[in-house]
Formats: sequence, C-alpha cells, structure tokens
Amino acid sequence: MTASLDGRIAIVTGAAKGMGAEICVALAREGAHLALAAREVAPLEKLSGEIERLGRRAFVEPTDVTDEAAVQRLVEHTKSTLGARIDILVKTEDWDQVLAVNVKGTFLPIKHVLPTMIAQRYGKIVNISGTSGLRGYKLRAAYSSSKWALRGLTRTVALEVGPYNVNVNAVHPGIVDGPRMDRLCREKARKRGWTPEQVREEYLQEMALRRVTTARNIADAVVFLASDASQNMTGQSITIDGGWDI
Repeated sequence: MTASLDGRIAIVTGAAKGMGAEICVALAREGAHLALAAREVAPLEKLSGEIERLGRRAFVEPTDVTDEAAVQRLVEHTKSTLGARIDILVKTEDWDQVLAVNVKGTFLPIKHVLPTMIAQRYGKIVNISGTSGLRGYKLRAAYSSSKWALRGLTRTVALEVGPYNVNVNAVHPGIVDGPRMDRLCREKARKRGWTPEQVREEYLQEMALRRVTTARNIADAVVFLASDASQNMTGQSITIDGGWDI
C-alpha cells in the first residue's frame, strides 16, 4: 500500500460484488474512505466490514442509480457521513444492464457530485465502460450503443469541468475472469458442441498477452486514475483487455 489516496472520499456505485467490490478494496488499500452504493444490501455490508478492517471508514447506501432522488441522497449522505468533500466517483454496474443503467445511471451520479467537486476545485471521475464502446457488435445494438454513449459522455464532461481541476476518464475492460466469463464459455460450448475449456482457450488465443483480465487489473487502473499520478489525463479511455482489441 502506498497511501496514494490517503484521506480521499470516494463514492463507488455497483459496489456490491465482483469488479465493483475489488475496486472498493483497492481504493481503501490506498487510503480512501468509501460510500458503497448498489441495490443489494447484504454484500455491501460484508464489503463495508472488510474495508473497515483495513482501517478506513465506509458506509452503505442502497441506491438505484437510475432514480435521481436516490442518487441525490447518496451524495448528501456521503458528505454528512464521511466529510464535506467528495474526491472520487467510480461508476460501475452489472454488465448485463443496458441503456437505463449504463447511460442515465452514469449521468445522474456525475450530475450530483460535480457541484461539490467544482466548489472544492478537485475531483476524479472514473466511468467503467467496456470494449463494446470501441467497436461495433452485431446483434447487441442497445448494449454497444450504451457503451459508446459512455465514451462520449466521458469526453464531453471532461471538457466542461477541466477548468475546475476535475478529471474525467473511462476504463474499458475486455472480458473479465469470473462468473460472467464462465457463463459465456458454457453457453458458447453448448451451441458449438465444444467443452467450456475449449471456448476459454479460444478467447485466450485472441489476446496478445494470452491471459484473461482480472477484476484486480481493473481495480489497479481505477486507482491510477483516481490518484494524482494521472493528474494531467482527462477525457481518456484506457483499455484493459490483454491485447484483445488491437
């Protein structure tokens, strides 16, 4: 731990499990205190305990990010519970959600944290998108379109708030090791008459590095973008996919 985020206040949406939970732990290891937001309370409570054992403060706020009133409560409760500042916003949600969550659910948290960030003249916003926002995908119009929209939102907001020392960037993960990848391998294997292991190997052979991205890889990129090490980066898209989309 380098404590590169010592004392920073972070909101993470979609924090309940998987990539979101990994990001929360990584931010806490670097010194941040966290507001944990998602629809499911039980995994958030478990995650809160893990973060507190690292010596950081955390609180749980059940939140539907497509509900503006709920998002506003999240921001207000963060400020009243963790301090008047909000330094970091990380927006990640379930991969299977489409336009409502991916676009509106990203816009609303940004809308409600920006006044605080602008007033304090400091802020780091990290949107989690995907490689679907870098290329077209047949038969997945809504999903791919939502990821392209996040890329445009990231760049536009970066231009608007740059003069206030607020950085806005996006991380584009490829397929991430875990339950979703396992499910995709099983589904493809069933359709092709293959084994899941053969499908996984096909994925690996399409990646320049011949290894699958992990949630920790994504979390490390988020920590970088949330820290002052990335102070002169804004409006950028960082792809973490093992060299799949090259």
